Amino acid sequence: MDFSLIFPVLLGLLAGYLINYLADVLPDDLKLTRPACKNPACQANLHWKDYLLFRRCPQCQKAPSPRVYLVILICVAFTLYIWMSPPAGLGFWYGYVIFVYLFLVALIDFETRLVLRPLSLIGLVLFLLAGLHVRSWQETLLGAAAGFGIMFFFYLVGILFSRIRNKRLGSAQDGEEALGSGDVTLATLLGLLLGWPLIWFNLLMGILLAGVFSLLLILGLIITRKYRSMMVFIAYGPFFILSALFLLYFPNWISAILPEV
Repeated sequence: MDFSLIFPVLLGLLAGYLINYLADVLPDDLKLTRPACKNPACQANLHWKDYLLFRRCPQCQKAPSPRVYLVILICVAFTLYIWMSPPAGLGFWYGYVIFVYLFLVALIDFETRLVLRPLSLIGLVLFLLAGLHVRSWQETLLGAAAGFGIMFFFYLVGILFSRIRNKRLGSAQDGEEALGSGDVTLATLLGLLLGWPLIWFNLLMGILLAGVFSLLLILGLIITRKYRSMMVFIAYGPFFILSALFLLYFPNWISAILPEV
């Protein structure tokens, strides 16, 4: 057994527990509170020991979500990967912290369709430092400006599309948007991290990934006869983050597909 891998495994476990905990408590009231049972009919506060050991809720016996185990598995595997293959220019520690942050933001956005402002402020500092660490300040700030400009344009188009949709359906505004302001914020942050010109490719790849996922989702709903609406809204943030993870941690895969990138 390679005992040198014990340290990254422990760091992966720490990341998994931290992401699970923050994704459980932050969307509710933006406070670091004691985790609660996810059963809507129960919502009892869990003892830390029960939470950390993945025990059932003592009140309603609800088991932890499969998401808990999946997040920990991904975190351990990814931490081992970047321990053995640190991202170029960033190194292991920058790469580890950025991965934990991006995974947390993607998970919360996927589950709640929210990009939380406190996390965005943390990302602003983290990605600005990371961007300036690996490239010039001009490329870093230009990447942020491009990310904001591109996504803000699509955000305005999405608002116009929603208004046309509601008018044709003869319905009031339902609060659903093709893109949210959080997507604009996230694109700006990713622009700081990736710089120019990589940010445009990141957004393009994220939109394509979201399109493939949407198509598969609609096909699944049609097959299961659960498709009831002409519109299916998804969170775009996780797909922008997924494409950013590929660009940062698997650049050889991208280069094999597009040698000029």
